[in-house]
Amino acid sequence: MKVTISVTGSRALVMGASLLLAAALLPGQPAHAAETKQQPTAKLAKPLHEAQEDLKAKKFTEAIGKLKEADAMPEKKPYDQHVINDFLAFAYINTQNYAEAAKVIEAELDDGVTPESEKPQKLRQLTEINYQLKNYDKVIDFGNRLNKTGGADERLRTIIGQAYYLKNDYKGTLKYEEGLADSQIKAGETPKKDTLLLVYSSCQKLNDDACQTRAMERLVAYYPQPDYWSQLLYSLRSQTSSNDANLLQTYRLMAEVDVLKTPQDYNEMAQLALEAGSPGEAASVLEKGMQKNVFTDKLTKDRNARLLENAKKAAATDQASLPRLEKEADAASTGQKNVGVGIAYLGYGQYDKAADELSKGLTKGSVKDEAQTRLLLGIAQLKAGHKDDAVKSFKAVKGDPALERLANLWGLHAKQA
Repeated sequence: MKVTISVTGSRALVMGASLLLAAALLPGQPAHAAETKQQPTAKLAKPLHEAQEDLKAKKFTEAIGKLKEADAMPEKKPYDQHVINDFLAFAYINTQNYAEAAKVIEAELDDGVTPESEKPQKLRQLTEINYQLKNYDKVIDFGNRLNKTGGADERLRTIIGQAYYLKNDYKGTLKYEEGLADSQIKAGETPKKDTLLLVYSSCQKLNDDACQTRAMERLVAYYPQPDYWSQLLYSLRSQTSSNDANLLQTYRLMAEVDVLKTPQDYNEMAQLALEAGSPGEAASVLEKGMQKNVFTDKLTKDRNARLLENAKKAAATDQASLPRLEKEADAASTGQKNVGVGIAYLGYGQYDKAADELSKGLTKGSVKDEAQTRLLLGIAQLKAGHKDDAVKSFKAVKGDPALERLANLWGLHAKQA
């Protein structure tokens, strides 16, 4: 079962063509020339003053006409052009002519007159406007220039990442958004969900399974929603399906975070648990499936009812023999029998006893699979309420990449529990 997580419809992509330029991002009401150190050329002073009065009166069309006349005058000097462009930008934005607004603001940016202190605001305007116009290359250019000044806030950084994504530059999106997430984490902040979703979606677009897994693990770490756990663990289940022991461990975590969904999930986990010597666990998972009404058609329900009955019978026999098996395990020179007893106790929900037996087995040594045993020990400790000990046990799982990943995820879950 594959659960597809998409950024479509999330806040990560909602701005799109509906982006509205906030009033705070509009050019301020143009200053009168007398308020600046420089003055317009004498011949341009009158038309510029008249245009400014029109702007104050919100007569934007009239102001644009006068400004274009002034722009056609040959006597213009750089400061004259700067004032004309500044006034035009204000008029164009107020008439929603963003394409023309972008042209004149861009001309101002490097005209030699605009003070350095005003450039971050103009870069912000150009980033916003070009996003509105879907000029994504310019969004990236101006947005990254703003980033270098330290003037890009969360909104602008979001727009830059979206621009990479919307121009189908998924490698660029990945590099930018992962860098953004890393910087947020380094600063002790929780990375934004939209940032992590864009990373994941870029990995999907690149058909990079390893990248998708890393991205989803990070989503689960900071936003442990059932959908994210489900996507991650169903992916892991497919990767561990060729190894019954690892597959059972995957199912255990799926059951823990409540993302077992299908009749096959419950049936397969129960059968694997029976084969692993944990009939109590098999009975428990099947009973949970029955309670959730997972087995809907009669054939499936009957089949799993019979399996549940067999698991209960096996559990009754197993539980009756546990005191004897525990004594035999304690008398053994190696630890494998203790591990077997620990697995049985784990299935019956006797977590402290399970942890004790699994610890004995590891201490004695000569267990068949140390990584499996350490993972089971961490699970038992966590369920017994010993979170710190559990985290240590999960960190000690080494040697099998699949089990190391599962242990890491159990560790994440332990911190969130």
